[in-house]
Amino acid sequence: MAETLLHRQRTHRPPAPRPPSRRPGTLAGGLLRTTRPKQWVKNLLVIAAPAAAGRLFSAHTAGRLVLVFVLFTACSAAVYLVNDARDAEADRAHPAKRHRPIASGRVPVSAAYGVAGVLAVLAPAAALRLTTPAVAVLLTAYLGMQLAYCVALKHVLVVDLVVVTTGFLMRAAAGGLALGIPLSRWFLITTGFGALFMVAAKRYSEAVQLAGTAGATRVLLTEYTTGYLRFVWQLAAGVAVLGYCLWALEEGGVAPTSLLPWRQLSVVAFVLAVLRYAVFADRGAAGEPEEVVLGDRALALIGLAWLAMYALAVANW
Repeated sequence: MAETLLHRQRTHRPPAPRPPSRRPGTLAGGLLRTTRPKQWVKNLLVIAAPAAAGRLFSAHTAGRLVLVFVLFTACSAAVYLVNDARDAEADRAHPAKRHRPIASGRVPVSAAYGVAGVLAVLAPAAALRLTTPAVAVLLTAYLGMQLAYCVALKHVLVVDLVVVTTGFLMRAAAGGLALGIPLSRWFLITTGFGALFMVAAKRYSEAVQLAGTAGATRVLLTEYTTGYLRFVWQLAAGVAVLGYCLWALEEGGVAPTSLLPWRQLSVVAFVLAVLRYAVFADRGAAGEPEEVVLGDRALALIGLAWLAMYALAVANW
């Protein structure tokens, strides 16, 4: 009897589960996810220079800035595709990154490279035809620098911080170049060191969270000390605040039609925003800057207050 039951168990095993079938649109969805839609908010920096100059209130300006935003998004998408394709093997050893579309096998490496190549060619070409040669050159330089970062520069101490920071600075400069707006040196200093503050805070948070754990794909984090990264983001925050103060005072005086010195008062909101963000950096919780900026209610209110004061300053109210 027992032998009969054992024979039945062996001969009537349940069928093996079928591998999940690929649904239509899975590849496209994986490619879209790889381009990091949440990171597209960074490209809104293209409006920074025109906003500071009060040049946002015309259909031509808005259309040009939307185009520059789209082109920068295409370039950054190409970089993310190449980065994840190159890091696919390492990402599979990471507890979280192994779920990325390329690392999980949802998106073939060849498809990622192919789409990245198309975007990297079309974006600068469209910029040359539809905007200005300066924007096309800037996008080409951005692609070259970021691809070099993916291949080699991400493994070089300090240089990796500089490259990522420069990417933010290029975004901020693109809007001014597209509209022929002169860029203030204090604007560039504030933007550059503000970006370095957030980049170093992100690296610091990653180093804190991955300390003592295996599977980290960013090998360079093991070469930085948390003390050094803390020093960098604190230094960058100080220089960004100083640069903003000099930028706010650059025009000197207050317009006769202005009720209050809004530009100078906006320094208070800017400093409060830096101090609030530093709370998350100090806790090692600034690993995703866009989530900090968009997810913290107090920081959002401070940002709105700063935006209102700067808008009043630009309008001379």
